[in-house]
Amino acid sequence: MKTHHITIYHNPQCGTSRNTLAMIRNTGIEPELIEYLKTPPDRERLSEIIAAMGLPVREIMRQKEKRYEELELNDAKWTDADLIAAMLREPILMNRPIVITEMGTRLCRPSERVLDILPLPQRAELSKEDGEKVIDALGGRVV
Repeated sequence: MKTHHITIYHNPQCGTSRNTLAMIRNTGIEPELIEYLKTPPDRERLSEIIAAMGLPVREIMRQKEKRYEELELNDAKWTDADLIAAMLREPILMNRPIVITEMGTRLCRPSERVLDILPLPQRAELSKEDGEKVIDALGGRVV
């Protein structure tokens, strides 16, 4: 039987991150859980993750974060290397959750984006913390 490895860069204080984790666990897989505020990726790993997502660096930053504004990171003068350095110094600037599976790497905002890269189907009905049903009783996605 093939084992599936999933990594989630997670913030347990974030509802979107908790909902994403619940959808991963609903497949029967227990992911590698990295609380990125406590254990941030190094420069090489963060660069790999960004490349795998295929998104501009700025798109994986928490642009609504107070520190983003305070550091004036919206200024076009900042290079990708500068933005990565800012996230390494202050991991709160990294958006979350980021999930890595053999099917892809995604910033899972909204949390349902994780469903596109999970290697196994959902096993049971599931609702988000706010009560919104995302998986029906047959394990199918509620649209």
